[in-house]
Amino acid sequence: MIVGADGWLESVRRVLSPNFDQRPAGCSIELIVLHNISLPPGVYGGRYVEQLFTNSLNASAHPYFAEIAQMRVSAHVFLNRDGHATQFVSFDDRAWHAGASVFEGREGCNDFSIGVELEGSDFDPFTDAQYATLNALIEILRAAYPIKRLCGHSDIAPGRKTDPGPFFDWTRISSQRTSPFSA
Repeated sequence: MIVGADGWLESVRRVLSPNFDQRPAGCSIELIVLHNISLPPGVYGGRYVEQLFTNSLNASAHPYFAEIAQMRVSAHVFLNRDGHATQFVSFDDRAWHAGASVFEGREGCNDFSIGVELEGSDFDPFTDAQYATLNALIEILRAAYPIKRLCGHSDIAPGRKTDPGPFFDWTRISSQRTSPFSA
């Protein structure tokens, strides 16, 4: 995997989400935000996450979907349980993953972050394959952008969000959460 000049990972599956816009002028990408998602909650596999990120989720396919089908959300990258990556939004654009958020006094984390969704929940450990792909992705992003920090959604939206959750093993990430990356 490498990031092309257009902000897309090369040799990674692309599914275009309409849920993005332009980053503010002069805003550098300094943060990676980790999330978890499973649709329906606690169920892995299938295309429901992809459908949510592309505004094609059928509200009647599951009772929970009626609550979320109208949402307009996305992430830059989704890592399934097998560690396969799908990119939905160019890193050069602002994906809609963080919502109301603050990091170190800066509001609107979508402006300066990359959102990575891991297929999972607050109730299950993540897979070896996900950690391997995530670590590779972090290194690729650090080489392409001035990434300074890594955090969980819960760190930038405390009380509102809990992901990536208590089963996410931060010790398995080559660069620890919220600590500055070394040069």
